[in-house]
Amino acid sequence: MSEKLGIKEDGQPYRVLVVDDSPIIHKLISRTLEPQRFLICAFGNNGKEGVELYKQYNPDLVTMDVTMPIKDGIQAATEIFEINPNAKILMLSAMGDEVIVEEAKQAGITWFATKPFKEEEFLEIVCKILNK
Repeated sequence: MSEKLGIKEDGQPYRVLVVDDSPIIHKLISRTLEPQRFLICAFGNNGKEGVELYKQYNPDLVTMDVTMPIKDGIQAATEIFEINPNAKILMLSAMGDEVIVEEAKQAGITWFATKPFKEEEFLEIVCKILNK
C-alpha cells in the first residue's frame, strides 16, 4: 500500500475520530491507520463523548461502534449528521447485528464494517469513504 493513503492532496493527514467502548478496537484501528499516515485525532468511549469530540475536532472520518453505554452509535451519528449532514461515519457492528444495521441505514449511515475485521479490509473501506 502507498505510504500516502492517509495524506490529503494539501499534504495534511486525514483526521479520524474513533468512537468505541473497546480499548482493543482503539488499538486495532490505530495499528491499521497510523502506519498509513492517518492521524487519530481522538478516542471516544461512548456516543456522548463521540458527539462532543466531533464538535471539537471536526474530523474527516468517524469510526463509530453501534453498541455503547450512555449513548449508542446510532443516536450519536444522528446528532453528528445534524451538526454536519456531510459527515463521513463508518459504523462498526458485531456479527449478527442485522436489525441494528437497518436502523443505522435509516439514520443515514451508508458505510459499515463488521467486527472483528481484517486490517486490509478495514483500510480498503476507509479509503473508499475518503475517495482515495
